[in-house]
Amino acid sequence: MLFIYFVFILTLSPTTYSKKFKENEKPNWAKKDLRDFSDADMERLLEQWEEDEEPLEPDELPEHLRVPPQIDLSKLNTANPEDLLKSSKKGRTLMTFVSVDGNPTREEAETITKLWQSGLWNNHIQAERYMVDDDRAIFLFKDGSQAWEAKDFLIQQERCKGVTIENKEYAGTFGQNAQKEEL
Repeated sequence: MLFIYFVFILTLSPTTYSKKFKENEKPNWAKKDLRDFSDADMERLLEQWEEDEEPLEPDELPEHLRVPPQIDLSKLNTANPEDLLKSSKKGRTLMTFVSVDGNPTREEAETITKLWQSGLWNNHIQAERYMVDDDRAIFLFKDGSQAWEAKDFLIQQERCKGVTIENKEYAGTFGQNAQKEEL
């Protein structure tokens, strides 16, 4: 019974063990006033802060620190460079530029690109949309491999002038340039 009582007391009075420097044992950079810290001092403080933390899960890491997915070249059609690009952008953020045909106002272009964005979302292609000009928008894909599926959808839209992915221009099917090529 005495043992249970002792454990109960220990759980109610938690003790913490932390590395606390005594005033005369602190490094010189730690003795400074916080307002006088340099960038190097702040970096040392951050390293000390994160010293005992658990590492982040791979999916929680920032994109530039994530391990890129392995590409199985045996399953790829090497004759089609778009397949290679698509697989290399898997899991990476990718931006595409989409132009609206017919000299629209900014509000009209925003309405049209909103409709396209909701069409993409309905097809389970997640894209964020940002207007950059009166007739031009950026579609941001968290998974870059979805950009080519979105391109196939977008160039089939009536008011789509063109889509640019990785500095390659894809003309819209109904755009003015496409009609001139047919003639």
